Amino acid sequence: MPKLLYASTSPYSSKVRMAAAYAGIAVDLVPVKTEDKPAELISANPLGKIPVLVLEDGRTIHDSRAITQHLNRLSKNALFPRNPDKRLEAEVLEALADGICDCALSMVYERRTRPDTMVYQPWLDRQWTKITAALDFINANPPKLPKKITAGQMALRAALGYLALRFGGQWEKGRGRLTRWAARFDEKFPELKGCVPG
Repeated sequence: MPKLLYASTSPYSSKVRMAAAYAGIAVDLVPVKTEDKPAELISANPLGKIPVLVLEDGRTIHDSRAITQHLNRLSKNALFPRNPDKRLEAEVLEALADGICDCALSMVYERRTRPDTMVYQPWLDRQWTKITAALDFINANPPKLPKKITAGQMALRAALGYLALRFGGQWEKGRGRLTRWAARFDEKFPELKGCVPG
């Protein structure tokens, strides 16, 4: 069985865990702490980043988007539509959700790794502006939640879960459509709720 090196708070790990569960692909979940730089993680991904999927033959796949594409091929398109336009839509939504996470993580690391006196507020403000612009864009027209969802919707749910974890009470105001969308996602796909960052 493939192994997934992951962290429960990581939105990228969350998306991949959802994708594997939704596609019906069994993976052995191996929690890791990136700050400890465990040998298993570094040998699987020299960048020391998660998630990493370690295949049964020893090959490794890192970067959550590469992993979702691999899982999609294994599952014969369970995660991305065959129709080129619909597939592009799913890929763009996944990229936008991942971009929100990139900005949010940048903010978390800025505060976590620097002394308070060296935290650069203009950088934090710039990242937050990007996050809120993306959230407003999606809130204006949230993606549908049909019976068959894509890795794009999973990426968005993971991103919103991460924001709730790290920035709860700061992103929701004026974005009722997005908060309701997240609640509907959890109601429609209860089997994926346990994968949301937490």
